This record gives sequence, C-alpha cells and structure tokens, in this order.
Amino acid sequence: MKKIQMTTPLVEMDGDEMTRILWKMIKDELLLPFIDLNTEYYDLGLNYRNETDDQVTIDAAEATKKYGVAVKCATITPNHARMDEYDLKKMYKSPNGTIRAILDGTVFRAPIVVKGIEPCVRNWKKPITLARHAYGDIYKNTEMYIDKPGKVELVYTSEDGEEKRSLVQEFKAPGVAMGMHNMTASIESFARSCFNYALDTKQDVWFGAKDTISKTYDAKFKEVFQTIFDTEFKDKFEEAGLTYFYSLIDDIVARVMKAEGGFIWACKNYDGDVMSDMVSSAFGSLAMMTSVLVSPQGYYEYEAAHGTVQRHYYRHLEGKETSTNSVATIFAWTGALRKRGELDGSQELSDFADKLEKATLSTIESGKMTKDLALITTIENPTVLNSRDFILAIREELEKML
Repeated sequence: MKKIQMTTPLVEMDGDEMTRILWKMIKDELLLPFIDLNTEYYDLGLNYRNETDDQVTIDAAEATKKYGVAVKCATITPNHARMDEYDLKKMYKSPNGTIRAILDGTVFRAPIVVKGIEPCVRNWKKPITLARHAYGDIYKNTEMYIDKPGKVELVYTSEDGEEKRSLVQEFKAPGVAMGMHNMTASIESFARSCFNYALDTKQDVWFGAKDTISKTYDAKFKEVFQTIFDTEFKDKFEEAGLTYFYSLIDDIVARVMKAEGGFIWACKNYDGDVMSDMVSSAFGSLAMMTSVLVSPQGYYEYEAAHGTVQRHYYRHLEGKETSTNSVATIFAWTGALRKRGELDGSQELSDFADKLEKATLSTIESGKMTKDLALITTIENPTVLNSRDFILAIREELEKML
C-alpha cells in the first residue's frame, strides 16, 4: 500500500531505558511501514541531556510551540544513584516538568479500557480522567541541606525594594528545607482547561486541595477555581447538566474509591502524578493510561504516563527476554498522529491512528498480551508474548484493517 503522507512534522522526543527500546520497535513495526513519518527529532535520553546541559529539553519544548504537536518517550528524572550511574554533571530537573513549565498546559490522563481487563476497584464502571496541573510545586522547587543550627526564612523583595519575611523553621540540628511556588496565571489556565475539557467530554469536574492546612498556597487554588467557575462556566455547566465539586483532597480520594467513575479529577501537580498511577494501576496496568498535555495556546504533547521500566531494561541488557507492555507508548503516538491529522486536515492520518488503537485493543481481547496483563485478565488461557512479539501481533491485526 502507498504510505500515508504528512505535511507538518511532529516533534519527536526520544527517551530512556526500556521505553527507548520499545520506541524504536513501535516506529519500525507499526509506523514506518505505513506512514512517511515526518518528525523533528530530539534525543531526551539522559546521556544527551547531560551532554547539552539539558538545553535539548528546552529546544524540544520550543519546537512544540512551533509545530503544535509533540510525542514523547518516557525519560529518567535523575536522583543521586542516577548521577553516579550516568556520570552526570548535575542532578537535572524532570524533563516533563521543564516542558510543562514552558508550554503552561494541563495534563489529562485517562485509562485505556479493554475487555478482559477489569478494574480492581469493583465499583469503577467508567474511566476516571486525571487532570494534572502541569506547573510548579515540587517540580520547580528549590531545596537545601541544613547542616548546623540557624533559621530558614522565606523572603520576598519587590521590585521597588519592599521586603517581606516569614520564618520557615528555627533549626537546632541538621535537616532539610524546600521552597516552591506557583503562578496565579498558571492556576487560572489550569482551571479553564479543566472546565473546557469537561464541556468537550461531557464530564463533571472534581477538585481537591488542602486549604485547611495550606491556608495561602492551596487556598489560592480553591479560590481561583471557584471564581473562574462562577464567572465563566457556571451557566454553561448548568446548561450541559454538569457539576463542579470541591472538597479537601483526602475527602476526594475517599469519594473516588466509592464512585463509579466517568468524571474529571483535577489535581495539583504532585497529587496528579501520584493519583494517576493509582488510577491506571487500578484499571489494569501503569502501561494502560493515555497522557496529553494541552496548553491554552493550543499546543499538544502526548506521552505514556509511566516510567522507563528500569528493571526490564537491565534484563534486556543482560540478553534476557522481557514482556514489557507498550500500549501507552503506542497510544502516545496515535494521539499525536490523530491530532496532527486533525490540524492538517488529513483524515487518512487520523483514521490510521484510530485503526492502530483498535488493532492494539483487538490483540489483547483476542488473548494475546504481555505478562502484566496476563496476570490480571479475565480471559481464559491468555497467550503471554514478549515485548517484540506483542508489537508484531498488533502489526498483524493492523494489516488486516488496512
């Protein structure tokens, strides 16, 4: 068959470890045989980030602004052990955090629902979409070790010289301190993104923070959400039969566990990082969740919502077989290709993305799957495939549809 043409490039951000291996398999087996793939490539593998002092991450984010759509592989956020392992110049910040700060968007994550993989929370009947604020908090923090007695203060100095000081802690012994921030404009963008996405997808919005403890920081989130809802979205929500509900984050978590699903759960940055893993795992697997960063300016960045699968990568380096679930990474590509097709008016490209997703789900529903799914499926006698054979099985299904 003639390859599908692309008129505008996708921004392609390669990644680390086992997901980098899967990335190449997906391109070689599921994309390049069928699409004249047009991408602007950026290597966000940790070695190259170190070589460029992380400038490559900034360049990739700026390219996303230029072309509008990006697809990203999972990447390592280094800790002390990774600094030694990769001989890094410094402990680089999360590349996702850097990209999100530049694009000023909201991350929407939703489980990939497939027959035969039932949620372990029995009352969850519909997908739960996580909306994760994509700026600030601990992902753009400043930290320090305290090695002797003294005091840590939060100091603000305005441009006209006014100074405000607030005591954080009188240290009598060693410890640690952290400072973090957020921007009102970013919180406003987050709120508008959540409410607009709710109207587009016909879902209620739940939001939780800890304003009883964090009476300034979290209270600002609560205030902004309520103000924007009341002034810009209340009538639209009533007309659409939708609701907005705020409560403390611990109450929201308790309610989510007893709910049926089918709503958007808006979370601050760290809460969204943690809770999206909980939701995806409870729906079946960390590798069964979509993730898209949507900016107010109309930029889209698609990625898998999980990590680099370090343990499988070490097995791979030893020459041992792995059975790594590539579904979320495949859906990152399909999401980006579909959006690229929509923006460029290429129905053929969008249709291909739909068919690749259908082929992926059909492969699992036929009983062919990776080990993580085989351990939890209700399908009798599933066939457990290794990483490559699973992708090849999807290609076989895809070729039937094309």
